[in-house]
Amino acid sequence: MINLNPIMLSGKEVLPLIEGGKGINGSNGFSSGAWARENCVGTFSGVSPDFYDDKGNVVIETFMKKIRKDRHEEMIEYAIKGGVAQAEVAHEISNGNGRIHMNMLWEMADSERIISGVLERAKGLINGITCGAGLPYHLGELASRFGVYYYPIVSSARAFQVLWKRAYSKFTDYLGGVVYEDPWLAGGHNGLSNAEDPNQPQKPYQRLVELRKFLTSINLKDLPIILAGGVWSLDEWKDYIDNPEIGKIAFQFGTRPMITKESPISDAWKKVMMQVKKGDVILQKFSPTGFFSSAIKNTFLERLIERKNGEVAFKNEADAEFSHPLQMSEHRTVFIKPSDAPKAEKQLSAGFTDIQETPDSTVVFMTPQEVAQMKKDRAGCVGCLSQCQFSTWSRANGTTGKLPDPRSYCIHKTLYEVGHGGSVKDHLLFAGHQVYRFATDPLYRNGIPSVKELIEKIKLGQ
Repeated sequence: MINLNPIMLSGKEVLPLIEGGKGINGSNGFSSGAWARENCVGTFSGVSPDFYDDKGNVVIETFMKKIRKDRHEEMIEYAIKGGVAQAEVAHEISNGNGRIHMNMLWEMADSERIISGVLERAKGLINGITCGAGLPYHLGELASRFGVYYYPIVSSARAFQVLWKRAYSKFTDYLGGVVYEDPWLAGGHNGLSNAEDPNQPQKPYQRLVELRKFLTSINLKDLPIILAGGVWSLDEWKDYIDNPEIGKIAFQFGTRPMITKESPISDAWKKVMMQVKKGDVILQKFSPTGFFSSAIKNTFLERLIERKNGEVAFKNEADAEFSHPLQMSEHRTVFIKPSDAPKAEKQLSAGFTDIQETPDSTVVFMTPQEVAQMKKDRAGCVGCLSQCQFSTWSRANGTTGKLPDPRSYCIHKTLYEVGHGGSVKDHLLFAGHQVYRFATDPLYRNGIPSVKELIEKIKLGQ
């Protein structure tokens, strides 16, 4: 048994165990309510959450507007309805125990409007907001206005220092804690900075110590730090508990709760996760957000990798270095390095005959079917991100002004579809780097456990 002392989170003493919020349909009111019922913190996703009709059936998003900015407004309203619906489900299931948090992607377009809309319509049902994927400067002001605690997700002490100095120092009353998410081990989007090597992971201990030192320097020595990313068994983190260098700490479980009876992901998705081997989760930068992210290597991800590996630099005019002609289309010829000519020819011969320009003066090779699907996805863009490299949508200006990037994908479409029964081979499957451990975890040998059963094992350190 691990010595787990209750900790004050969002105004109540609870066990220092938190369900990670994840993205579209990765956690919902059913899973978060079950976590709260065990006097822990449950977290549902505020990114395109489900809402229900009068019979309790999920209402599948259907966008009727022809103009992208109007579809964006539809998406906002769907998200607010869904957030309220999941808060109501979680509150009912929790039986008044634990705490309920909502997780929001800050880079989601109009994330502030969504948070405000949900908190306004679900007063008293949500105790905290966690937020990452960007620097959520306005989160403190927004949460404080509604009397709800806020938990920024950061990957370093430096990131929190920036948030503190620019915004959070004015809104300390509702700062509930700081989530340190390991940028090398966490699933989904990761907070790697340009100064950090994705291939050289650092241990979290010293990074947590640095974060605690800064919190102490600003008179927040007792503010909880929540460790996220790579957390599977508390037995592996005993040195972090009751450690004066780290101080008050709670543990967020992102991947492990995805295979529970209450988890909303499909049985096919759970089956894939049970079969993942070490190394099958890849840290890559294909996301249209521009951030690094971690996902399971499947057909979807393999094709993106293959496309990227086939990338070739070009110039519009020939010179001494770029002298080999490459016919982009009937009316356009560009020039590539002669050394890249065999790579280009190999792809063309394999059927990747549609050549697409990237924003970086390179080209990639795609099948006509892939290009047709890409154009269809762009035409159906709902403006889900503040800026999108795939569709060039910009919430601020309407467009980024750059070429759409064929090395990326429509993130809203792929996450929503796989979260609602879509193919687990042909869509993105975000996952943490510990997912391979499902295959050898004794808890899963006799079937899928309930949240209660999982938490009991966690409390034992198993």
